Amino acid sequence: MKTNLISNIAPFFLVFLTFFSPQSVAENQTDTTSSIIKIGLSQRQALGIQTAHAEVVQTAWSTSFPAKIVVPNSQLRVVATPLSGLLESLNVSEGENVKEGQILARVHSHNLLEKQSDYLNALVELNLAQTEMERSKNLSEKGVIPTQRFQTSTANYHQLKTRATQYKQALALAGMSEQAINQLTRTQKLSPLLEIKAPLDGVVLEQMVTTGSQLEAIDPIYKVGYLKPLWLEIHVPLNKLGKTTKSTKVRIVSPSLIGRVITVGRMVHGTDQGVLVRAEINEGAEYLRPGQFVQAQIAQIEGEANLPLFRIPRSTLVRHGGKTWIFTTTKDGIQVLPINIKKEETDALAVSGKLSHDTNIVVSGTAALKAIWLEDGE
Repeated sequence: MKTNLISNIAPFFLVFLTFFSPQSVAENQTDTTSSIIKIGLSQRQALGIQTAHAEVVQTAWSTSFPAKIVVPNSQLRVVATPLSGLLESLNVSEGENVKEGQILARVHSHNLLEKQSDYLNALVELNLAQTEMERSKNLSEKGVIPTQRFQTSTANYHQLKTRATQYKQALALAGMSEQAINQLTRTQKLSPLLEIKAPLDGVVLEQMVTTGSQLEAIDPIYKVGYLKPLWLEIHVPLNKLGKTTKSTKVRIVSPSLIGRVITVGRMVHGTDQGVLVRAEINEGAEYLRPGQFVQAQIAQIEGEANLPLFRIPRSTLVRHGGKTWIFTTTKDGIQVLPINIKKEETDALAVSGKLSHDTNIVVSGTAALKAIWLEDGE
């Protein structure tokens, strides 16, 4: 049994000795900082060695955090009925684009009739008061009536004018335009139909009622929002907040979009011990949806002109002697280079070292190379 096992292993052992004989490995067996492992192309293929160019990057990113897309407060409106009534029609639905001033719904309101009637009655009384004031003024100037009577009629006129103005403002708050109010004044024709209009350009985010509903004053009908820019709200654990400040870059993983931090919360949330970081997404906001959950990363460090950053896969890294190393290919073989890890990203490492954009880094087969390198250095 043992004889068969030895006979099976012997050919592989001979191949190993052929590929990695003392003449083909290290150029310097005592100084690992400048080790060169001399391996030919066929030997690399046998070990499954694969390479990739070093990726020069300007920014190193944090691990991914869950985040939510929300509409900025200043771009969000709730469209409500100002008066009670029956919801007669809805002209738009969720997801539709709307323009400022566009009629979104119509409400049949008896309260609107009452306010129109109050306004017209106030105008009649105002006209009578104006006539009385002018008559009193004329008689007062001729000495027929005392001046006090003219002053009383003048005061009454101004009171009624103020009341008519208030009724007009009430109609405007109810949704009647200046043109509609002027038409009411001219024709004296009452209408119970209340038109609910869009307060801004945007998208209908939510429809809150259905046609035929009996509404009370201030009952919401729609929620409308303008969707550019959008906010990205990230809950970042306090111990991972780092030096995040206003204007720090933020990246959405998918779709790939970049934004900037506009607010870093001062309160730690008790449920997850996280701090709210709010970023603004402008370019590419049309690819996002309010309420959508995404994965976001925050910029941790920026590359410098004299110390560029390189992103490498985790599989390239070798640890030995309290230091970190990578293998690179040269014309003489495989070189071992020390590197400094600047930031551990979700699926990669941001490092600095004697690298360039055309450096070929070994990304597969590093375990076998490490064994050969360390064995040679003993």
